[in-house]
Parts: sequence; structure tokens; C-alpha cells
Amino acid sequence: MTKGESNAQIAQMLERIADLLETQNANPFRVRAYREGAQSIRDAHEAVSGFIHHNQTEKLDALPNVGSGITGVVGEYIASGRSSLLADLEASNSPEKVFSNVPGIGKQLASRIVDQLHIKTLPELEEVAHNGQLASVEGFGKKRLEGIKTGLAGLLSRSAQSQQRARTNDAPKSGGKSDDRPSVKQLLDVDAEYRKGVKDNSLQRIAPKRFNPNNQAWLPVLHTDNDGWKFTALFSNTQQAHKLGKTDDWVVIYFEKGSTERQHTVVTETKGPLKGKRVVRGRDGENQAYYSAATAKA
Repeated sequence: MTKGESNAQIAQMLERIADLLETQNANPFRVRAYREGAQSIRDAHEAVSGFIHHNQTEKLDALPNVGSGITGVVGEYIASGRSSLLADLEASNSPEKVFSNVPGIGKQLASRIVDQLHIKTLPELEEVAHNGQLASVEGFGKKRLEGIKTGLAGLLSRSAQSQQRARTNDAPKSGGKSDDRPSVKQLLDVDAEYRKGVKDNSLQRIAPKRFNPNNQAWLPVLHTDNDGWKFTALFSNTQQAHKLGKTDDWVVIYFEKGSTERQHTVVTETKGPLKGKRVVRGRDGENQAYYSAATAKA
């Protein structure tokens, strides 16, 4: 077996791809696919490089959570010793290049941040901006720091804002129905399953990169299926959730079916007739209809 061909090394390459996709706010299902594929290859009882060398790609394709896409990436890596996808991601994710795009940080300051703080991603930059480490780097006064915090909040929330616009544009007209997204009932069922799993301590926990200086595996994650939809649920780990103390209340639910890949957030309503109830943000009318129907059946 040549250098770089062990199952552990192949898995490490796939996990690196997942990490870089995550820094770009890529679809969470794509990130998850690379992480789960990496784990399957790490756990495989045979050397998967042999599948490629002996033209038995169907054996690699048949491993749990390894489809044709990951098989292609692994095949290229075994055949050439490199992954063009990984190379492209690394080229577009140079820390200095990423940081220099933040308002208030030019190329010189970006290089200084990387050299002194050894960080690579915008979430890490946001973390050091808030915990005081960035202030220790020459050139970052109070005014510049505040501007960077504001700029980062906007940059890191663009993905969520884009998804919200998509949800708004795709929302059904009054009285209509939409089958390109789960019902409020389905989302609330997933929310209830997630929170029960948290209470029972039965869910896998991950170590998020943001707001987690000690790299603790504290964030519970649920993967579940319902009526053809694939769901991933986890507590919100955003700056706003931390600021408002809602990291144990706001549940972000990603969902996928066919070509549809979006998200919704379930929260405890704080006002109005549904105060105290769990509701899906942005679907007020459906929330009201759901609870009205539940009351009528009671």
C-alpha cells in the first residue's frame, strides 16, 4: 500500500473536504454525506484502495453512505494521489484570502491574524473577535474590532438570509398548499423527537467550530426520516442564539427530499395567542391552523 492509501488517510481526505465545505456554508446534507462516507471507509474491513486498483468500484460504492460521487473522489485520489475537489476548495479557502474580504481587514492584517492566532475560518475569526484574542493582534483597536464584529455577523448570516428569501418566495399563497416542504406537523414532530432525545441523552453530540473554544462535544444532533423527507435537527449555534440565551430553545431543522434542500427553525412563541407553544418561524398561519385543529380534536 502506497503513502496516502490507507483507509484512515482516505477518510481524513474526505473529512477535510467536509470541513472546507462547512466553512463555505455548503448544504449541510452534502457536508454530512462526506463525513458519513469518511466514517464508513475508516470502519471498512478491507483496504478500499484495493477496490480501485482492481477495478472493483462497485464494492466501494456499496459501502454504507458511499455513493457514486464519493467513489469518484476516492478513485481520483487513489489513482493520482490528489483530489481536484479538495485542491479547489483549499485554493478558494486560503485563510488570508477569506479574512481579507471582511470589512476592516486587508491583506496585511489577514496575514498577521493567521500568523499569530493560527485560525483558518470565519467562524473562528468571529470567536476570537468576541473572546478578546483578536484585540491582542497589532492593528485592532476598539473601533476596528466593533466594525469587524458587525461585518462578520452579516457575512456569517448570508446563507440563512438567502434560505429565508427562498422560503418566502416559495411560500404558498393564502389558503394554498405546498408539497415542496414538510408540513408544520412534521416539523413539530421532528422538534419533539429531538428535544426528547436531548432530555434522554440518547443523541450523538458533536463539537461545533463556532463559540466552542474548548472543542467540547456539546451539541446534540438528530438524523431522522419522515414521509420521504430526511431531517437533521440541532440547537441553533448562532451569535444571536447565544446572545439571547436561546441555545437550548431554538431548534434548526434541515430537510431534504428530491431536489429540495432547505431549513426551518422551531422556537417557543413568546407572544400572542400561541405564547408558550412550539412554532415554526415564518409559517404563522399554518402554526395557528395546526393548534386550532388540535384544540378542536381535544
